[in-house]
Amino acid sequence: MKHTIGVLVENHFGVLARVSGLFSARGFNIDSLAVGETEDEKVSRITIVAHGDDRVVDQIMKQLNKLIDVIKVVNLTGEDMIDRELVLVKVLAPASTRSEVMQIVNTFRAKIVDVNSKALAIEVTGGESKIDAMLELLRPYGILEVVRTGLIAMSRKAELTASQKNPVIEKDDTALKAKKPAAAAASKKPKVKV
Repeated sequence: MKHTIGVLVENHFGVLARVSGLFSARGFNIDSLAVGETEDEKVSRITIVAHGDDRVVDQIMKQLNKLIDVIKVVNLTGEDMIDRELVLVKVLAPASTRSEVMQIVNTFRAKIVDVNSKALAIEVTGGESKIDAMLELLRPYGILEVVRTGLIAMSRKAELTASQKNPVIEKDDTALKAKKPAAAAASKKPKVKV
């Protein structure tokens, strides 16, 4: 079964490697992975699409929740969600077939972002089925290159956001508070005059 998982993480070095490592350790291949900053620059959101057994995905989600840099994990599979993907496609389009390719582009409400004498570069945004359908129609003309961003998704009803208090600051404050008593105790030692 295909699963779409949203993960909020702290913006730290190596977080993405740890998150993706949990999937590979369980033998899951990640179909797509998209990462970007959220409304808070200290927090990033990862959207992961993977195929696999429900039980194993539940285990991975529990393990993700245990990672220090992970703030929140949610399985968007089966929820009412909005999902999009951005794709750039370079298609052969000499003068003889250019108008046909442009009709396909217009039908799918895509955009031509670059033109040269032999090819068109097309940008299309949408769900997986829309993009796959457009690529299938363009294939006979000769697809030279395809670049896909991977799926991004959000629930229509619930928000996946960090709490009002920034967890990054809370964790840093806790670490500082733990260090302060030791530092304070060290400073209270009597000074010996020589």
